[in-house]
Amino acid sequence: MVSLTLLRENHSFASPVRQRIFLEGTDHVPEFPCGSEHTELTAKGIDTLQVNVGRVCNQTCTHCHVDAGPDRRESMPAEVAEACLEFLLRANVGTLDITGGAPEMNPSFRRLVSRAHQLGRRVIDRCNLTILLAPGYKDLAGFLAEHQVEIVASLPCYLEENVDKQRGDRVFERSIEALKRLNGLGYGVPGSSLNLSLVYNPVGPSLPPDHRRLEADYRRELWNRYGIEFTQLYTITNMPISRFLADLVEQGRYEDYMQTLVEAFNPDTLDGLMCRTMLSVDWQGNIYDCDFNQMLDLTLSTGRINIANVNDQMLDRLLNRRIATGRHCFGCTAGCGSSCQGSLALADDTSKGSE
Repeated sequence: MVSLTLLRENHSFASPVRQRIFLEGTDHVPEFPCGSEHTELTAKGIDTLQVNVGRVCNQTCTHCHVDAGPDRRESMPAEVAEACLEFLLRANVGTLDITGGAPEMNPSFRRLVSRAHQLGRRVIDRCNLTILLAPGYKDLAGFLAEHQVEIVASLPCYLEENVDKQRGDRVFERSIEALKRLNGLGYGVPGSSLNLSLVYNPVGPSLPPDHRRLEADYRRELWNRYGIEFTQLYTITNMPISRFLADLVEQGRYEDYMQTLVEAFNPDTLDGLMCRTMLSVDWQGNIYDCDFNQMLDLTLSTGRINIANVNDQMLDRLLNRRIATGRHCFGCTAGCGSSCQGSLALADDTSKGSE
């Protein structure tokens, strides 16, 4: 199975503006947040700088909210990467979260990792696993281990058919090989300091199941079938943007999916939303509240700001800004909630959307 990016297909949703117009023009979906009792979201500080180094990737997954792929050319230049490192130091941000595309394909990836590690920052690499086996990247796993990088790896199922359906032919087979290589370095092994988190997202238009039961299933199946261990499992809801939005519309399931998200809205998730304690930076250095807003080009409430130009006054505005929201935000607040770090609420706290 070979998928094409929306850009290569010349799809209208390749345009962030067209996506926003479609999402905000859906009359039957209420405004976010849901209900008059909920106030606007505001930032609570900056614990994490999530840097999206571009859309170049060695895979083209059907659910990708970045619309990344081998045909994309957007890639963060070295000077923007340096500006991100300078901000990390000046704003005293504790975590550098590197994503893409396949972030490891960016020429500045290793510089970002090594410098942030040198500064004593927590470093996260959002890895698609197969890049670890690609020509020119065979030493990558060792580099990540050497710099104590936390790996957050997408593995939407422990069954080959489901993974390949979403991510491409033989992706599961290569992912398993990559996981074995990481285990061999100590990643995910009990007692090791090398964290290996796996990420589950539904193959279709449904909410993730109960996190604890699913993690137990992953541990049992991956160990029994392949002898693979991991640190923890994150469950993430598919956001109704980019390729997943295009698929929903094509299948005539968009309205049903949005209704599912709205009906499962959980106000208990609002306090822990990732946008409240992080900033997202695109490959050009533009700052957003989160990676999803970045893909929709939904700018900050304070206006467009580039990380290279942040002064003390701008930093203060960023620390106390109002979060820009839209109807896609229902994806982060449905059921147990969804963020880059998985669920935001315990399944016992809400019965909505936990199955």
